[in-house]
Amino acid sequence: MRKELGNKGEDIAARYLEEQGYKILKRNFRSRYGEIDIICSLAQSIIFVEVKTRTSTSFGFPEEAITKTKREHIRKVALEYLAAQSQPFNEIRFDVIGIRIEKNEPHINHLEAAF
Repeated sequence: MRKELGNKGEDIAARYLEEQGYKILKRNFRSRYGEIDIICSLAQSIIFVEVKTRTSTSFGFPEEAITKTKREHIRKVALEYLAAQSQPFNEIRFDVIGIRIEKNEPHINHLEAAF
């Protein structure tokens, strides 16, 4: 159930990013340090996106669920991804997309340069 919700949230986030002009480069990139949900680009920037999806705010907003440890893991995974790329980027950014799905309606909160 949680995995299904997470996948649904990532699909919603990917569509949202594409609608905003971002180009999706990779989804669910894994390394020994963990996973990055979405890697995308906009102009000369590469953006690593963590997506959190919830059906309520009983335990806080979804974007509040990203711990310091999770941020460190995302940074390490990003470095591994960048090391394997030949394309230069002018800017590297870490975004968070929080999605609340209430009554089957998604509410998107995109935090650019969140950490």
